[in-house]
Amino acid sequence: MRIIPSDIIEFLYCPRFIYFMKVLKIPQYEKKRFKVQKGLQVHEKRQKENPDYLWKKIGAVKRESNIWLFSDQFHLSGIIDELVTLEDGSLAPLDFKFSRYRSSTYKTHRTQMICYCLLVDENYSEDVNQGFIYYIRGGHKKKAIKYTDHQKDKIKNTIQDYLEVVHNEKIPQKTKYTSRCNDCTYRNICV
Repeated sequence: MRIIPSDIIEFLYCPRFIYFMKVLKIPQYEKKRFKVQKGLQVHEKRQKENPDYLWKKIGAVKRESNIWLFSDQFHLSGIIDELVTLEDGSLAPLDFKFSRYRSSTYKTHRTQMICYCLLVDENYSEDVNQGFIYYIRGGHKKKAIKYTDHQKDKIKNTIQDYLEVVHNEKIPQKTKYTSRCNDCTYRNICV
């Protein structure tokens, strides 16, 4: 079984979403969102125009793009937009978002970045202390996301809870935030 960061994000939003999608295998039937498609186009264009660019403002000395990583231990996989080596020898994943930065980083973006940090941590011997999210609409805002032992343990526990739902095939409690049910793909079959 492979888990991708968006699975973890959906699970945190409502555990039943994963139950319907992964256990009962009921597809979402969602169309590809414009922002996701546009973000991919912008990222591809950036890679072609300046493939040797180093993120000097964050102290990058080396850069790799489109890194696919997998963790056997956590069943987690993902493609990291860019992985940079910083001046202190540590590694940091970078992710580009085709959205505007508001007053804080979205929880979903932080969760995705922590998953990427865990993947880098599991696959490389160098330290991982942070990741960076670049909001490319409205001024290219950069936000650093710290990767701490607490965050690492929290995401590991979430992955374990996710795996229990899938392996036990038992419907979990739904989210306590009932407003999330209003536009859920599965609201008509969720009892």
